[in-house]
Amino acid sequence: MEPLRPHDPPAIGPHTLLARLGSGGMGQVYLGRSPGGRQLAIKVIREDFAQSGEASARFRREVATVGAVRSAYTANLVDASLETVPYWLATEYVPGPTLTRATGERGPLPPETCFRLFAALAEALAQVHGHGITHRDLKPHNIILSPVGPKLIDFGIARGAEQTALTRTGIAPGTPGYTAPEVITRNEVSFAADVFALGATMACAATGRPPYGEGSLESVVYRVVHGEVDAAGLEPRLADLVRACTAADPAARPALSEVIERCAVRSSLVDDPVYRAVAALGESAPEDVPAALAAGLIPERPLGAAGAPGGAYTPTYVPPQPAGPPRRPRRWSAYAAAAVASAVVGGVAAYGVLRPDGGDDGKEPEVVAQGTGRATPGVSGGGGPKVPPAYVEQADSYRGSWQHKEGGLSFEGQCTEPPEEGLDNLQTSISDPQNPDGDTPPGKVRIGFRLKYLIGKFEKPYYVSVAVKSPHWIDEETGKPNPHQGNIGNLDLGYTSKPVNLFGDDPQKWVYLTFPDDFGRTVRGKTEATRVPVTNDPGGWTVNFLHVRGPQQYKSFACGGFLVE
Repeated sequence: MEPLRPHDPPAIGPHTLLARLGSGGMGQVYLGRSPGGRQLAIKVIREDFAQSGEASARFRREVATVGAVRSAYTANLVDASLETVPYWLATEYVPGPTLTRATGERGPLPPETCFRLFAALAEALAQVHGHGITHRDLKPHNIILSPVGPKLIDFGIARGAEQTALTRTGIAPGTPGYTAPEVITRNEVSFAADVFALGATMACAATGRPPYGEGSLESVVYRVVHGEVDAAGLEPRLADLVRACTAADPAARPALSEVIERCAVRSSLVDDPVYRAVAALGESAPEDVPAALAAGLIPERPLGAAGAPGGAYTPTYVPPQPAGPPRRPRRWSAYAAAAVASAVVGGVAAYGVLRPDGGDDGKEPEVVAQGTGRATPGVSGGGGPKVPPAYVEQADSYRGSWQHKEGGLSFEGQCTEPPEEGLDNLQTSISDPQNPDGDTPPGKVRIGFRLKYLIGKFEKPYYVSVAVKSPHWIDEETGKPNPHQGNIGNLDLGYTSKPVNLFGDDPQKWVYLTFPDDFGRTVRGKTEATRVPVTNDPGGWTVNFLHVRGPQQYKSFACGGFLVE
């Protein structure tokens, strides 16, 4: 649980916000309080993702699924808004740590606790399957150990049993190490795939190790398809059940009723002393605004005209309330769409090798760069020369690079060097270079930036250049990685764009650049355009956003990247 930040809204719809619970690729999760005093977990989708048809359809499907699955083992849907941006859903707040956190802090669970948890999760999945839904992303991160028993969360890629096809070639739903081999190789999703994920999850809970080892995405996927789950050192009966659930042949996996029978538990999980101890690891949530203020979760601000509790916030996410008679109740079952799995709040929900083919459909970018820096407005930038520099030339070696997050989507990762400056409310975007539904041709990347809000006073002008750095040094004659590079990393700043004044037109309007078309390399004042497609150098490409004061005077203020397979 983290404090709200000054730019966070005071409320989402009618619900007051008390703290941050987590964040991910598509948005933010808040702790909220309903008008009647009910504690909620509110997932808010970023506005730029909401503009994507695929992300929007996926979120609608999640709302429909959570609304349809009513169970003691799930966080029940309380409210949602799908009519206006931002889209959000509110479920009951479930106190307690995730299984990932519990085992990370307390170590592997003992065999008897594992059997009780195994049986409880099998019962939870059976109830979900009873609604005709496959979860598709069961893993320790998506299990909350509450005082009243485990709760399944994150139904972002769940689907009805009859909905097995995906719309994008090369993507498998789920998370590497927990996704069944038939899903990876044939995209065959059934209830048996959830049984596989259950076995892999319990292997992790019982050993404290990833069920199919660590390493690159490819190595983990290979072991899932061709190897066996890591059950070394487990109590024999528990090891046998884990191996049965993760059998390569889905027909050989036990039914959930058989899993429960083989666990042979004779006492309740919530009475297990180890379970009670790990469930107590959950943070206590403030009940109301005064308690959140006292805990430092709501920033101290003077009361403003907006009447925001604890201070005057800028309501960046609060949609306008429609006038007129009340709307009819939502029919959750009416929402249905076939959409690609993508990143979710709090974790990875999809992976795959995306192919570099696609057309130009004019859509907004679906991927937002990671690693945006922050600083006090007006302190770290602006006040540059009146005439923009004609180019940016590397002043010194640059060792920083972007590293892909193992198992993540093509844009998920982090930079090894933090930004040197910050810029409040900056939004950056990088379109997926291998996205067949994207708006850039093969081998090219669309990069954008803008200021979301104008907060504070900025010194002007503020010249921005984008530097795109390949994973390896490029031989300019061949356009391919230099074969003589050896183990020395790429120390180049990269290919740079011509500096533009962020405040020259409208700083809240997106500025878009296309790599390699709008980029070149300058050496001793001479600039040569680049014609190197990203497909020439597979690996993690780095994207630095630079504040430029002169040809060799620049500082990074945001950093992101993308993976080319």
